[in-house]
Amino acid sequence: MHIIMALVVGLVFGLGLIVSGMTDPSKVIGFLDLAGRWDPSLGFVMGGAILVGLIAFRFAAGRDKSLLGDVMRLPNATHIDRRLVLGGIAFGAGWGLAGFCPGPALASLASGGSKPLIFVAAMIVGMLIFEMLERLPARRKQTA
Repeated sequence: MHIIMALVVGLVFGLGLIVSGMTDPSKVIGFLDLAGRWDPSLGFVMGGAILVGLIAFRFAAGRDKSLLGDVMRLPNATHIDRRLVLGGIAFGAGWGLAGFCPGPALASLASGGSKPLIFVAAMIVGMLIFEMLERLPARRKQTA
């Protein structure tokens, strides 16, 4: 049942990205082009997502288990640290340069174009590099 729900939620999310036009990099770049031909439509998509998220988190915060019976694991971090800021900068720079963020890039793979394929490949390489760098301190402690 969990796999089926994950598939349904992923399909609804991907369809929402496609219908809203967020899989089109020019739409994202148009939103970020404040001094040129600014396109506010991404702001409305974000506003709608924030509203849905607020409602969902309010509902989830009062529960011990998910609708499928799993234990609820909501984030509890409350402070802004260097890793969060640097991650946000890296995410924003990649988003602004490529016009993709991870969700729309994955949904765009269905189009068969080379741009989403290159972006997703670069994203995976970046994730692997991050994992390798995260494991370095633990390896250094083991050898010391």
